[in-house]
Formats: sequence, structure tokens, C-alpha cells
Amino acid sequence: MDKNYHIFSDGRIERSEDTVRLETEDGEKKHIPVEHAEAVFLHGQVDYNTRLMSFLNDHGVAVHVFGWNDRYAGSLMPERGQTSGRTVVEQVRAYDDPERRQSIAASFVRGSIHNMRTNVTYYDSRDYELGGVIDDLDDAAARVDAAGDISELMGVEATARRAYYRTFDAVLPDSFTFDSRQYNPPPNPVNALISFGNSLVYANCVSAIRATALDPAVSYLHEPGERRYSLSLDIADLFKPVLTDRLLFRLVNRKQIGRDDFRDEVGSCLLDESGRTTFLREFEKTLERTVEHPDLNRKVSYQYLLRLEVYKLKKHLLAGEPYEPFRRWW
Repeated sequence: MDKNYHIFSDGRIERSEDTVRLETEDGEKKHIPVEHAEAVFLHGQVDYNTRLMSFLNDHGVAVHVFGWNDRYAGSLMPERGQTSGRTVVEQVRAYDDPERRQSIAASFVRGSIHNMRTNVTYYDSRDYELGGVIDDLDDAAARVDAAGDISELMGVEATARRAYYRTFDAVLPDSFTFDSRQYNPPPNPVNALISFGNSLVYANCVSAIRATALDPAVSYLHEPGERRYSLSLDIADLFKPVLTDRLLFRLVNRKQIGRDDFRDEVGSCLLDESGRTTFLREFEKTLERTVEHPDLNRKVSYQYLLRLEVYKLKKHLLAGEPYEPFRRWW
């Protein structure tokens, strides 16, 4: 898989012959080997022009933009790697069919709950006494099939996630109090880490969908809406426990990120540049980590698992193959 490149510096990014060059406000020049780039993530105030966008489009490189509060702001997507009217038609047909949509959405919820439960079980086995959370997640999973419509499924998923979030205060040190999930803006370090990590997962899902002929705006669990890639929200729910939460626990408990890696502003708490750099470095290492895949009989990276998930959904829509959501097996 190609690499993600993250830019924190303020400055200008432009085409320089057959590569991409960042010139910072201090006059420093850095080059990005575009032939090995999956996506470029802009975290600073960066200027660019249409010549650069055309160049990145030719190389199939996406640009993901993050705002002042570490939140995902949008993407500049290259022309799709694949284009298929039939795929989009079948994707929309599945959305328009209440039974098929319910089935796909339920699969996302089941997979999400399973992956949350895997995290809780891991820490419960290390004497954190989280049996009550496991029971609540099992109860939520048992209600998935009984949900009558999408709104009920969303309610089941929300109930499971509230139970799951009780794990955080038990696992994290006292200096990282969580209380509850809050965002826009996040009020404390734990919420800031979750928001930043989830934004990275979402953006990587956008890149994975771009590699297929699926339309990122047509989704099944989350309602399609204006100005968002809602299918990325569906896929991201499966991977947040693996890519965001496990990393968060590890970085905080190993003291790789501390309270001094955040800046407090009016009504909000955000990672500073040092904290973001640490999180991103470890996040990218996680994406590159490999695991033996039981069906493919070879090792695949976590990043490849994102793309594989989208292809599984595409096969279900086009060929009717059963869609089994990503469920952590290791």
C-alpha cells in the first residue's frame, strides 16, 4: 500500500517538476514522493493551486483537509480509480430497498459492537473488571435483529457505544477523565484524542472508497446527507475501536502522550503540534501493521483491511455475495 503524508507547517504546496514540494513560511522546502503517496493530509494553513490539483489527480492522490480544531474539513478527491454506472445503480437500489438497506446497516452495527467488545474483553482479562460492560454489549448485539428500522438500529448502536465508553475511565489514568463522549469542540483530552483519531479513520475510509466504483455519498446505516461522505461513516464505525481507541489507550497508558500535549482554549481542549505529531506517527505505524488474514492466507496491513471492506460491500451489491462485516479476529 502507498503511504499517507501529513503536513503541519503553514506555507504553500505546489508541483515541482515530477514531484510535490512544500515551501514553509520560513522558506524551508520539503518534497513528497508523489509516486508513493496514497493521500496528503493538510493540518496547517496551506495554499495550493489548480496545477497541483491536476497533478495529484493524474497520480490518484487524495488531499484531506483538517480545520483549526483538528476536525476533518473536507477532501479534494482525484478522479475515481474505477467508474461503473452499474455499481452505482446497484448501490442506490440497495439503499432504496428497505429490507436490503436494513440488512446491510445491521451488519455494520453487529461488526461495530463486536469490535468494541473485543477491546473490552482484552482489558477485562487484565483485571479491569469490565464484565458489566461486556454484558451490556451482548444485550445490545442481541437486539440488532429485532430492530424494526434504521432509527432503531442507530439507537441500538448508540446504547452499545455508551456502555463501551464506560471502559475509558476504568482503563485510563485519573489524569485523563473521560465522563462522556462530547465533541464540536471536545472539552477534555480524551475527547480530543477520540475526535482526532476518528477523523483520521474517516479520511482513510474516504480514500479506500475512492479506489472502488462505489459512491461515497450513498450509505446504509448513516443517512445520506449534504456535504459528507456518509458511506465512510458506515465503514469507519467498524474500525474506530481498532484504529483509534486501542491506539489512544496505548499512547496514554505508556505515557507517550501526556496532559502537556494539549492546549486549552475557550470551551475546548485540542492536541498541540507535539501531541498531534506523536498520535499521527503511531497511527500511521498502526495502518502499516500486518496481520495474517484467515481467508486470504497471507499477511495484510490494517490499511488494506479498509480497502478490503469496501470491496466486500461492492461484491455483495453486485454479485449478491453475503456481506460479513469486519470483525477483529486476533
